Amino acid sequence: MPEIAVQREDTRTLVLDAALKLFTDRGYFATSVHDISRTAGVSVGSIYHHFGDKEGLARALYTTLTARMLQLIDEIERQMDSSHDRARELVTRLFVLTETQPQAMAFMLYARHREFLPDEPPVCSSRPFARIREMVSRGMARGEIRQMDAMVASTCLFGGSIRMITARLDGILPHPLPTYLDEVWTCAWRAVAAS
Repeated sequence: MPEIAVQREDTRTLVLDAALKLFTDRGYFATSVHDISRTAGVSVGSIYHHFGDKEGLARALYTTLTARMLQLIDEIERQMDSSHDRARELVTRLFVLTETQPQAMAFMLYARHREFLPDEPPVCSSRPFARIREMVSRGMARGEIRQMDAMVASTCLFGGSIRMITARLDGILPHPLPTYLDEVWTCAWRAVAAS
């Protein structure tokens, strides 16, 4: 029985990886279940068995990537104490993720999720982004970040970094994102620092 469970997980992983690649490269609507089946090397029936349909597959991919992002934020909050250190570490890890998993970052930032997952909130309203705003709000409550609207503060602190990520994904930046970290971070923190 454990071998069957491993096979199911392997199939799910193969299908999710194939869907991520194809949805990112071609777009959701230009990708068929048959395309995903060929790329993953699994039967069409196994895709329907595991995910129900293409929308179910897209939802599973979105949920998986969102859960990874929440796990990353949880880990940072356990490891770091100050708002400064937490936010910098988050930017650092997002930059590394962009370099090591560009398709995942592209899917999260570029896909028009509302078009094919109408019941999901927009990415900026998703749980990871809400958690980032909560992190910023706690920083204001602790006096580390100056008082302002939490959305404004979050945008000042992370908006430039996210723009750098999209510039890298678009091939505009010639060097890996960590090369720009200190300069980007200095500007972001100065925009919100309480002192």
